[in-house]
Amino acid sequence: MSKPSAAPLKKPVLGNGSLQYEATLLIPAERSGWRVLLVALFRRRPAQIGGLIVLVLVLTAIFAPWIAPFDPYAIKVVDALQPPNSTYFFGTDDLGRDLFSRIIYGTRTTIQTGVVVILIAATLGTTIGLISGYYGGRVDLIIMRIIDVGLAFPYILLALAIVATIGPSLENALIAIGLAYVPGWARFVRGSVLSVKSNEYIIAARAVGTPTHRIMFRHVLVNILPSIIVLASLDFPAAVLSTAALSFVGLGAQPPSSEWGFLLTGARSYIRTAPWLVNFPGLAIFVTMLGFNLLGNALRDVLDPKLR
Repeated sequence: MSKPSAAPLKKPVLGNGSLQYEATLLIPAERSGWRVLLVALFRRRPAQIGGLIVLVLVLTAIFAPWIAPFDPYAIKVVDALQPPNSTYFFGTDDLGRDLFSRIIYGTRTTIQTGVVVILIAATLGTTIGLISGYYGGRVDLIIMRIIDVGLAFPYILLALAIVATIGPSLENALIAIGLAYVPGWARFVRGSVLSVKSNEYIIAARAVGTPTHRIMFRHVLVNILPSIIVLASLDFPAAVLSTAALSFVGLGAQPPSSEWGFLLTGARSYIRTAPWLVNFPGLAIFVTMLGFNLLGNALRDVLDPKLR
């Protein structure tokens, strides 16, 4: 049995004193919703470039054991500080470890960094902002004063204070950065909730006795979800850079990690004699930031109706 084709929509028009109909194109159901957004997104050149970079990063993280030619943690002192060559594509570090393999494995840490930080910030920040914006009044006043205290400190300084308190490690650095991002997320979500909860459908849902938790999650949260997705895509590269910064000052990843910021830390003593130890990890961070920023900006342009 063949699938029936969608009939064209017709809109009424007034002509020659009688009501007539003008045929218009019907958009198939398959082209609606997220598919339309994805098509519009990847028609943009920045999204194509950024999406390709992100895809390469994800595939590299997944297939790192098959891509890396050497064990990233294997020490070969006899091959220490080898410049880039046909055997060691990016050269070796001061312990003879293959820099290319270490950067490949460091991609896993980079993806993990962004995901964990965004999950912490999104979960706590969205919950706090949703409660504060929806209930308002005294609840909003108390929560926002606490959030203002957090916003009074630069997020990197707040992250430094947290990780210095709980101890230096990659896991603690991710927790610290995630918590440092919470005030900004809470403030952003609260503003989005305030603009949505005054709409007619929210007022109607209250009038018919819809439970508060259902209104918050089924009506308010769903309608601010595109804004949250855009914020996550823009904060992802910032989270990666923040983790690299903490690792660079010795409060993030610890030996023998292959995290890119930690690789830069070990290369400071050889910046003149072995510049490849600084150039390649720095280039990896730059390309990652570029890819996620291009994709995030394109996603913002597509999801924000004011920018279309």
